[in-house]
This record gives sequence, structure tokens and C-alpha cells, in this order.
Amino acid sequence: MHVDLPEKLYYSIGEVSKAFGVNNSLIRFWEKEFDVLQPKKNAKGNRKFTPQDIKNLELIYHLVKERGFTLEGAKTHLKEDKKETLSNFDIIRKLENVKAQLLELKKNL
Repeated sequence: MHVDLPEKLYYSIGEVSKAFGVNNSLIRFWEKEFDVLQPKKNAKGNRKFTPQDIKNLELIYHLVKERGFTLEGAKTHLKEDKKETLSNFDIIRKLENVKAQLLELKKNL
């Protein structure tokens, strides 16, 4: 899944949930379940996600929604094979970007 977000220092939970196509409640739930997600909260309690949080959310989304892991399975997979999972995920993301560019070229021909 390719997430289209502008270059910013912080993203609101509404922007993040819209980019991933999920509800705000799912993002809040994943924040409680996964230790790697640590959004900043202001005095009112609004969550602000950093670009690193977005990368972690992409990885969690990939494991849970696209590959069909359970939450417990995703947690253990992240703890045990974090470096291998990140490198595989980066390769998949790059290949999906190349595929999208090729499909765009094909459409323009």
C-alpha cells in the first residue's frame, strides 16, 4: 500500500487514518497494542504522528491487513525479526512504487 502524505514534521490522526483508509479508532488501538508507535500528544490529548511513526504504521498495516497476521503474531514478528522484516518491507514498497510508475506510463501510452 502506498501512503500519500505531504512532507511534514507531524501528522494528525485524521490525516493518518485517511491515508491508510481505516478508522481513527483502529489507529488509536494499534497505538496501545504496539510499543513502536509513540505519537506525541499535546495538552488537549491530540495525537501528532512523526514520519517515523508513519513508517511503523505502514509496517504494522502491511503485516496485519495485507499479510493477515494476528496482532500477537505481528508483535512477535516485529520483536524477533525486526531488521529482516524492515528490509523486506522496504523492498516491497520500492517494487510497488516502480509498478505504479510503470502502470502510469502504460496508461499514458
